[in-house]
Amino acid sequence: MLQSDSGAAAKIPRPVPLRESVFEALLELIVSGQLRPGQHLVESELAELLGVSRQPVREALQLLSGEGWVDLHPGQGAFVHSPSVEEADQLLAVRALLETESARLAARHADEEGVAALRRLCARGASAAHAEDTDTAVAANSELHALITALSGNKVLAELAAQVARRVRWYHTPVARQRGLTSWREHEDLIDAIADGNEEMAAQIMREHTEHTRVSYLEQRKNQPEEPAPQPVRRRRMRAAPGR
Repeated sequence: MLQSDSGAAAKIPRPVPLRESVFEALLELIVSGQLRPGQHLVESELAELLGVSRQPVREALQLLSGEGWVDLHPGQGAFVHSPSVEEADQLLAVRALLETESARLAARHADEEGVAALRRLCARGASAAHAEDTDTAVAANSELHALITALSGNKVLAELAAQVARRVRWYHTPVARQRGLTSWREHEDLIDAIADGNEEMAAQIMREHTEHTRVSYLEQRKNQPEEPAPQPVRRRRMRAAPGR
């Protein structure tokens, strides 16, 4: 067997399967809000939008369904999942636990370079919020929280936080405009606590910060009625032609 200089078997890089590329593209459209909760997903329209055939779209929708991003209804098709208030509340509560611990550990382990990176992200997010550029503000918010988790130095915690990060971003997008600059002032206080190495203060600020986001989301959903799941369409069987 041919081997590389390191002694390991030489490996040929494989291209990412098309269904996975389509999966990532559709997931980003969902998380960013371009595909709205409850929206009907028509395979032919998505295929045309992404410049692919319907087969990888169909496969990607199956994958998205398996991860809870899309609901498949027999006779009706695919729909962007509409999270219930309880579902969102539970996820945001778990997020608060994970990120509170992340902030505490980041205050213990973060170095000057890490704090400087946090301040740059905070400045970018605050500028975007001031300009009412919600997409940039949401992206900066996600990057900032991810960096705090990375600075915690706890790999297991980082893996768990990453599992909920995209869905948190999905829930955060509707309230980003509502929270506005207030959220970024909280970020500034949080970064100051991390820079000072004040673990308890960092944890407290993060706990309150994530709670504010949770309450804002729930208040926004409070007066929104739960949309019922689409009802399957009953299709008549075609009758055989006479003489057959």
